[in-house]
Amino acid sequence: MSIVVMGTVALDSVKTPCGEKTDLLGGSAAHFAMSARLFAPVHLCAVIGHDFPKKHLAFFKKLKINIDSLALKDGCTFRWKGEYPAHDLNSANTLHTELGVILNCVPQISAQQKNSKNVFLANYDPDVQQAFLAQFHKPEFVGMDTMNLWINTKKPALTRLMKQADLLIVNDAEAKAFTDERNLLKAAKALSRQGPHMVIIKKGEHGVLFYSKNFVFALPAYPLEEVLDPTGAGDTFAGGVMGYLAKASKINSQTLIKALSYATILSSFNVQGFGMEKTAKLTLARVEERMKRYREFFKF
Repeated sequence: MSIVVMGTVALDSVKTPCGEKTDLLGGSAAHFAMSARLFAPVHLCAVIGHDFPKKHLAFFKKLKINIDSLALKDGCTFRWKGEYPAHDLNSANTLHTELGVILNCVPQISAQQKNSKNVFLANYDPDVQQAFLAQFHKPEFVGMDTMNLWINTKKPALTRLMKQADLLIVNDAEAKAFTDERNLLKAAKALSRQGPHMVIIKKGEHGVLFYSKNFVFALPAYPLEEVLDPTGAGDTFAGGVMGYLAKASKINSQTLIKALSYATILSSFNVQGFGMEKTAKLTLARVEERMKRYREFFKF
């Protein structure tokens, strides 16, 4: 089954202890699509400006990512510039943000896409996420992401949206900020009470926690000696989860463990290059090779 993802398609400029790059293809929806495409057809919904390079459009098409709902608007493409300090690669310092065409703009879907069963709301203004979700008839599975900005400034809107979600993906800091809980298991339970019956809390290099009323588990991160650029790792992870679940066409303990395992592997590739340097070239065969090594960690 296919997936419709709504989020940002951006031009990123990033500085890390390993180097500096400008005008990289980025954005929450774009990074999501890089991993989800390996498992299921992806329909990317976002808005871009007239300054968006045509080579990136050709790139999406080459990877067979549907961009029928990638709308060109008057104005500039969303741009983000950030720097990761050497002592903490888990969070970036935002140096500059240019919202451009995404300001007060709700991405629109085609008539065909209104019947889509799998929808993912990548990081965006929760009011826009809500308006976008309203365009669908009856999606069977809705996943969503958010960030501290919306938790701090639009918590009521975010809370309303969560009632319509089946799956919520956040990082540990976001989970604690929303719930005021210091313990992550308590935070996951509190988030689930808001609506989503499945909650995934990402812990960066410390792995991931999954929570539902009937099933709880944790997985370690894939060990790496060097991280070049963490930008988009969380979105890549979300794409892996949604992509695998869409391919499996069923949700149970086995498919959930596999979905989070694949997502962990995919995000490990993401952080080994700047932007989409690694994930753009990924094949499922390469992912499976790393998955075999990852499985060795579970042999006690």
